[in-house]
Amino acid sequence: MISNARFTAFTFAALAGASLLPLASAHAQAAPQDVAADSEQASDGSGIGDIIVTARRREERLQDVPVSVTALSAEQIRKYDMTSLEKISTQTPQLTIGRASNGSGAQLTLRGIGSSSTSIGIEQSVAVILDGVYYGQGRVINEGFLDLAGVEMLKGPQALFFGKNATAGVISLRSANPSNSPEFMARAGYEFKAKNLVGEVMGSGPLSDTLGIRIALRGSNMFGGYFKNGGIDKTYNTTNINTGVVTPHLAPALTGDNPGEREVLGRVTLQYKPTDRLTATLKANASFNDNDNNSWNYVPVACANGTYALNPAIKCGKQFTIYQNRFPEDLAGTNPFSRADGGLYNRYRSWAVTGTLDYALDDLTLTWINNFNRNVNQWACDCTFVSSDAAAAPSTEKSKYHAFSSELRAQTSYDGPVNVLAGIYYQKTRRDHTQTGSFGNVEDDTAPAAYRYLGYLKRSETDGETISGYGQATWKLVEGLEATAGVRYTHETKDSYLVQPYVNAALQFLFPQDKVIRAGQAFDNWSPEATLTWKPTSDITVYGAYKTAYKSGGFSNSGFVSTGTVPSDVAFNPEKARGFEAGIKTTLLDRQLRVNLGVYTYKYVDLQVDFFNSNTFAFITTNAGGVRTRGVELEFEFAPRALDGFNLHGTVNYNRARYTNYIAPCYGGQSVDAGCDTVFQGAGGQDLSGKPTAVAPAWTGSFGFSYETPVADNLNFGLSADSRYSGSYLASSFAHPLSRQDEYLTIDASVRLRTADDKYELALIGKNLTNRFIVGGVVDAPNTPAVVGQVADQMGFVSLPRTVQVQATVRF
Repeated sequence: MISNARFTAFTFAALAGASLLPLASAHAQAAPQDVAADSEQASDGSGIGDIIVTARRREERLQDVPVSVTALSAEQIRKYDMTSLEKISTQTPQLTIGRASNGSGAQLTLRGIGSSSTSIGIEQSVAVILDGVYYGQGRVINEGFLDLAGVEMLKGPQALFFGKNATAGVISLRSANPSNSPEFMARAGYEFKAKNLVGEVMGSGPLSDTLGIRIALRGSNMFGGYFKNGGIDKTYNTTNINTGVVTPHLAPALTGDNPGEREVLGRVTLQYKPTDRLTATLKANASFNDNDNNSWNYVPVACANGTYALNPAIKCGKQFTIYQNRFPEDLAGTNPFSRADGGLYNRYRSWAVTGTLDYALDDLTLTWINNFNRNVNQWACDCTFVSSDAAAAPSTEKSKYHAFSSELRAQTSYDGPVNVLAGIYYQKTRRDHTQTGSFGNVEDDTAPAAYRYLGYLKRSETDGETISGYGQATWKLVEGLEATAGVRYTHETKDSYLVQPYVNAALQFLFPQDKVIRAGQAFDNWSPEATLTWKPTSDITVYGAYKTAYKSGGFSNSGFVSTGTVPSDVAFNPEKARGFEAGIKTTLLDRQLRVNLGVYTYKYVDLQVDFFNSNTFAFITTNAGGVRTRGVELEFEFAPRALDGFNLHGTVNYNRARYTNYIAPCYGGQSVDAGCDTVFQGAGGQDLSGKPTAVAPAWTGSFGFSYETPVADNLNFGLSADSRYSGSYLASSFAHPLSRQDEYLTIDASVRLRTADDKYELALIGKNLTNRFIVGGVVDAPNTPAVVGQVADQMGFVSLPRTVQVQATVRF
């Protein structure tokens, strides 16, 4: 274990040592160049070019911005077909995404900080921003992203510029705008593992001297899947509570590979520039996503006996195989939102409209962004996740969410030493959640037909409203030395309720019917931030920052109302963070080498915890304990002019994320001897103080290269390979020993031929070529452990296996 003193000494020694190299070499470098000159140099294809980012809500060079940022260009996105958050995470070693079937729908973890996927009411700790607009729901993982101009991953708290729910970081995506001249693109691809056929088209150009348009559309049809289904037919027996008659219902095994996805995405962009000062941009996008199973990546990864506790015929292990069943025949088409054929599914629909106005005065730029977005997610789930006659929970859900937001921002650009940025933000949201479940092996032939086989039907809504104001002052103290300080104030209200309008009479002793739990919540937060930046030359940036952040409190819409449930069981308070970050960014060897080093230490308090209290038979979401993260991040890029078209790049990251003063729920089946020796919220508890957080490998890294060279008069050959390493970690939020993910190394690669004019291109793209089995999160398998003295089996959210795709592109 590294002590605080040693860690501090190490990080500052590393920072100081790294700063000596660029300072020593500064005397041998050419005179400082401005951004325009650097960009011109970048365009000639030699050396390292500039990457423009918007980490502080304004365009700046990556090497100038005092923030830890991983930036992906449009070319890098295209190289590996990064069209979803999951695919983007394969190129960012410290970000892990676990796709979940229900609850929030995802677990995004960055630097060991993430959010539970089991509650739809818990916001993500990693904010997703598209074209300057916040998308906070975990279901954003179902969004496909097409025609992107760039992606930025900002690490650490980012409250000042991005508001609430950016405690761990921000993933900021920018879609492409209309081009100044006509351009068209058509692309077709085929992925062999899932038998996925993909087509994409784009058209862009001016409609007049002042108006431009860009239209992008992508569709895909998966004729197979990534995961095999090894399910076994099972029988779900129900007892009629009125007659006592027991009726068996056959639940056939799900057949075919999963997920069998079908997807259509589209975006239309209009941009109007009547003068050099005014730019108006309107973007409208829609997403349609369907697949054959909402829990298509749920694998029984580890079991106490090596086989599933409720069906010894099913072997647990790290294999890309799931074991699930269709709805029982009599329930299919009867239960609300179920399909007549009993098929499992996930159906996601979303659309959004974003309008942006930019008006530039001589020394002041005004920006106004308005957005409305809406999504509807609906599914049918075999929610015991593994074939067994001893357990069945055919369940369905329909969740609707919409948000309106408006942000007005002003930024000065005076020649004097002081400039300011100020803004105001408003957001109004609504979540409407309905869920049904057949469980308890009961039926009621006197209930309405749609409710006959239900154990429960629950409804929940949350209306939210947020208003915040923020400001930052920038003061150039002396030449090359800049100080910034800012603060964001947030006022937020949420009004919610949770009720079960129907509960089978035999289960009402556990889950009372029509008992309404209401919560009216109000939160106020100040999030200050201060940064000191020193630029001894144009190619060196040294910075230190103090940052804070705030993650919204909320209401667990996906919880249950039990006999003892009170509002505090499902209403929870905000999570907060504060700490320090420092770094140095350098461009060396006449712009052939880029080396960046960063260190950080943050403390998170009032963690939002969601768990099942077996004593009260209730799901509870509450706040408990804290986390301390500390780490060092090194990244480099080398593009020698002696070998035109060659680029070598990599990262090495150390992160130590540990719980502090955290009495946590016990994991399923944990014994007193194993540490379940205290109390948490009236149930069994364990002391996790000093233990690692979930999905928090100590070491991560990446290493890769790309090379492109002419091989004929009008033909270029390109080759790239990128590896990603992760150390081992526990995927369970409650330190379940069976949730351990071993260390792994993945390799992505692409080979491409393209004409020198970029008109035609043929590419072969491989991802996770080492076929590593990666678990991004876990839950205890329902109804396990089945034997006293054993621990619960683990269901893992598994990432994609090896995929290989051929892709052909035409541009004209």
